[in-house]
Amino acid sequence: MQHHAKKRFGQNFLIDKSVINNIVDCIQPQADDVMIEIGPGLGAMTRPLLSRLNTLNVIELDRDIIPKLMMNCEIADIENKHKLIVNETDVLKFDFVSFQSQQAGLKQDHDVKLRIVGNLPYNISTPVLFHLLDYRHLIRDMHFMLQKEVVDRIVAVPGVKNYGRLSVMLQTFCDTEALFQVPPHAFQPPPKVNSAILRLIPKAQLDDHIDDFSLYEKLIRQAFSQRRKTLKNTLKDLCSSDQIEQAGLSPGQRAEELSIHNFVKLYQTIAKQSI
Repeated sequence: MQHHAKKRFGQNFLIDKSVINNIVDCIQPQADDVMIEIGPGLGAMTRPLLSRLNTLNVIELDRDIIPKLMMNCEIADIENKHKLIVNETDVLKFDFVSFQSQQAGLKQDHDVKLRIVGNLPYNISTPVLFHLLDYRHLIRDMHFMLQKEVVDRIVAVPGVKNYGRLSVMLQTFCDTEALFQVPPHAFQPPPKVNSAILRLIPKAQLDDHIDDFSLYEKLIRQAFSQRRKTLKNTLKDLCSSDQIEQAGLSPGQRAEELSIHNFVKLYQTIAKQSI
């Protein structure tokens, strides 16, 4: 069953077996893992994951591709028919809380953590990453194929050009690691950009310091809204120069100069005085 990639879904199908095997080896799936694959496509990564897992849940929005995915997996191994669970929905609408609760009940383990993997379409990668941050307390780790430029931004350090809102938000709540690059010819059709594999491991400890996620997200968004302006100017609607100084920072600094620790300290100063 032939399937033509759909531009509206940002479909680029991974076909290079060595790359696929490398990704799966990095993930190191264990048989009893509770794993969700986002955007399985035609099953290039789904099949080797199924070979190592007891069950695999996938989230796929393209209803036309689902029969081909299931057929490809079943051809690879007849047992896959019983191990593959397809959720036909938008990942931004998927109920991760109910899913985790259901799995916890099945495994009789209330602390069961989810493992998320996927080849994220470039056009929705940032919204998906921010969406998953809302469920970080349910997640053990995440492995994603993303545009290399996006991965570079996520792992960027203070003082470099691509350090920004995405870097700070993800590094605040996750340990981030760029694993390896993937060239365009590993896909069909080949994208016009290079890709890379990203590993995210949620940090539990910072949730004790940031109890108002929306306020923290607003702080980071405003701080980077006009990169060349100082904190005094970009944050004038959110905090005073005195508050910036109380956090141990200079109102004349720019957002790109601040570390994750600096942003957390500034958030705590603002949050404490807004109570």
